[in-house]
Amino acid sequence: MVVQEKARPRAAPRTGAVFLRGTIQVLGELLITAGVVLLLFVAWQLWWTNVESDAKQTEVIKEFAQGLGTPAPAGPETTAAPAAPADFGPPVVGTAPGHAGTIGIMYIPRFGDTYTRPIVQGTSQDVLDTLGLGHYSNTAMPGAVGNFAVAGHRQTHGAVLDNIHTLVPGDKIYVQTKEGFYIYVFRNNQIVMPSRTDVLEPVPTQPGVTPTESFLTMTSCNPRFGAEERIIAYALLDSWRPAAAGPPTEIAAQMAAATGRG
Repeated sequence: MVVQEKARPRAAPRTGAVFLRGTIQVLGELLITAGVVLLLFVAWQLWWTNVESDAKQTEVIKEFAQGLGTPAPAGPETTAAPAAPADFGPPVVGTAPGHAGTIGIMYIPRFGDTYTRPIVQGTSQDVLDTLGLGHYSNTAMPGAVGNFAVAGHRQTHGAVLDNIHTLVPGDKIYVQTKEGFYIYVFRNNQIVMPSRTDVLEPVPTQPGVTPTESFLTMTSCNPRFGAEERIIAYALLDSWRPAAAGPPTEIAAQMAAATGRG
């Protein structure tokens, strides 16, 4: 027969061990909560701000189109403007609106056949976070000799310049205003530090030089998910056509879909 040993009483847990275990549990719960909050914040930044901005920008484009007195653009079933560029003389340059006023619309086929973004006066947060591409108010207007410069977000708030790095020399960039259509041709891009304000000079990167050509400069953050640098895209005015002449053939259908004037 085996004699069973008398069970020994269990020692009471030490207070310090209980406190440590409770502290670790609380910290774990806090870290989980912080992770969930961080994920929600990222989702808000990368998804919801784009949803909100896209809706607002679509509204701005519609309002701009309603204010146009030009004929409806050529659609798939109408006669589009001739493909060959015509000489309409020197570009007509509009007057800059007040802060947050709409200058026009930008179309960039390289970014997709639905890429249509409003161009709004100013580069403050209230413009860039909601309304689209912001025009540097101290730079030229579309079509003018000098530097027409705009800024836009890359990954959030509409991601208006998310694909700026995909531009290829020769790509066309179309700017529509009440006065007409300005066709710029992309030349090159450049990565600079945020302090490089000389990219906004009348002749980009050449302070003090008098311009003889019409430039378009687009600026955005770099890399795509950071803001340590700036990516700059340069283009040069190739041609223009007055509003009464209708849109260039290449963007006629796109313009009709975006503005509802087809």
